[in-house]
Amino acid sequence: MTRARQDRLLTLLLRDGEWATAASLADLLGVTPRSIRSYVTALNARVPSGAVVESGPLGYRAGADAAAALRAAGPAESGTPRDRLHTLVRALLDRADGIDVFTTAEELHVSPATLEADLARVRSLLGGTELTLERSAATARLRGTEMAQRRLLSRLAHDEMDAGSFDLEGLRRTLGADSVGARALGPFKADLARELGARGYFVNEYGIGDVVMHIAIAADRTASRRALEGGAAGESSDAHRDVAALVEQLADTHFGVRLGAGDLQHLATLVLTRVVAPGSPAADDARARLDPEVEAAVRAVVERAASEFLVDIAHEDFVLRLALHVQNLRHRAREQAWSRNPLTRSLKSTYPMIFDVAVYIASGLQQSLGIPILDDEIAYIAMHVGGRLERSRRADQLLTATIVCPGYYELHELLRSSVARSLGQAIEVVGVETRVDPEWDAIDSDLVLTTIDAPLPGDRIVRIQPFLTDADVDRVQSAAARIRRARRLARLRTELGRYLDASAFVRGLGADDGEEGVIRRLGRMLVAQGVIDDDYIERTIERERLSSTAFTDALAVPHAMGMTATRTRIAIGIADPSIPWGEGRVQVVALVAFSEADREAFQTVFEQFVEVFSERDSVQRIVRRGTDFAGFLDELAAVIDG
Repeated sequence: MTRARQDRLLTLLLRDGEWATAASLADLLGVTPRSIRSYVTALNARVPSGAVVESGPLGYRAGADAAAALRAAGPAESGTPRDRLHTLVRALLDRADGIDVFTTAEELHVSPATLEADLARVRSLLGGTELTLERSAATARLRGTEMAQRRLLSRLAHDEMDAGSFDLEGLRRTLGADSVGARALGPFKADLARELGARGYFVNEYGIGDVVMHIAIAADRTASRRALEGGAAGESSDAHRDVAALVEQLADTHFGVRLGAGDLQHLATLVLTRVVAPGSPAADDARARLDPEVEAAVRAVVERAASEFLVDIAHEDFVLRLALHVQNLRHRAREQAWSRNPLTRSLKSTYPMIFDVAVYIASGLQQSLGIPILDDEIAYIAMHVGGRLERSRRADQLLTATIVCPGYYELHELLRSSVARSLGQAIEVVGVETRVDPEWDAIDSDLVLTTIDAPLPGDRIVRIQPFLTDADVDRVQSAAARIRRARRLARLRTELGRYLDASAFVRGLGADDGEEGVIRRLGRMLVAQGVIDDDYIERTIERERLSSTAFTDALAVPHAMGMTATRTRIAIGIADPSIPWGEGRVQVVALVAFSEADREAFQTVFEQFVEVFSERDSVQRIVRRGTDFAGFLDELAAVIDG
């Protein structure tokens, strides 16, 4: 457990790339600051340079050798319980006749009693895998289908990889350095992507790593005479046969293995449903490939989501693209071959409203098509939603700017061209002042970009050079970001004053309550106000089971799908220390109940509330100083005013 927490600490520091105090890190891991300091000492001992974690007045941050240290838990450190468990499972998978408990304990340099404890952990790992662990005297063996055994092997590979991203070294550790499937993984992946692109497909780089892993596992198992059976009666389209032939050729070239019909059938299906999408399909072509049931289900839920969230996604091209994706998802569900998405966590924290729209769509598809949809698959739907909203983003999201540049030949025109070229996607120049004494008070644009000093400084005034420099561009972008944030949070502060109430605030949430207990506790306060009923609480719990609402490392925002509250209210619960929620830990739980009348405010409140609690220092300030409702409001307002 200590080793796992050290790795978790290092992962957090690598992901954020910023300084963090021992106290804030302790809250995230659910330990004490003293433990954080001991973890840092242990992490720095992993490499000779000792440059894994830097220490300073601001706390800790990832050092130069942090990434290398995180991957250092290879075969040389197989004595840890996690590595020993993986080694034991690989041995059980490799030996159809089973392993001898005493011989294996000796090979792993542990006692038979320790190995027995490890076998108990293996049994718990097998839950829901269609595999069983059998014992006969000193022999332990796995029983189950070849497909189930491969799924277990892929699960081990994912455990070795960081945050779901494709990691060649992690895959090699899972398969074993000498395995057939561990050879030439990089060149195989590059050739597969190139050949698929040459055939006119868009290649999903987020999904191709997973499929390469399955192909490597298939090569390794085939070399050990553990090929999949069947394949003759499967998919027989031209595209399927072409991809199967490509996989067969590349596996032979890079791994020296001839895959059988069963493996080629399975792997070609994975490639076509997880890695590729047809390049720029016309609407008629796309519809010809679609199951009418899938298209109808997607169209219906997209129209409901557009109405429920007031988002502009009900477009024909969006429906067809998403329907093609869902059709592939349906195939993956049948194979239980889920796609991993390394962006799931960042999408959820950065675009909570878009992710919530995706959860709503996923829930509707789950009901209409009967397919379970996991968090990583919801993230892919969120990517479709975000792409559609990005394409239809309104021009009025641009900030306006006035350039003040005293006239000298065409200098002001050159500057305007430079600004448009470098900053055109962030700001729109609406005027140019060429006088040396402009009427500063009359300039009403969002930003003033000036080559001369203004009488009074201000947040919207940015001093730039007549010939725009990279530093000028950075300053303008920073000023634009500050103004956008200030506007967003100003709207939030106005709305929050209406939605928060002292009778719906509690401090002292405990880990023993569990997610459901916390939701019920906060929900009862809103029921007492007449805002929601018991059914809303049940639907909130149901929504939480679909996908965790822990949108940041500190904040969970449980809520029901459907804006059915009599009026909009937010119940706040504070946990100090942090409590488990989903796969992480949180310190603030905000149960949100929206009414139909406040539908238009949903996006503002939801996204900006999450934004406030995405900054670790702000969270610590609010949690530590907000000891009662009045203090919480004061600190929240101070953070918003920034």
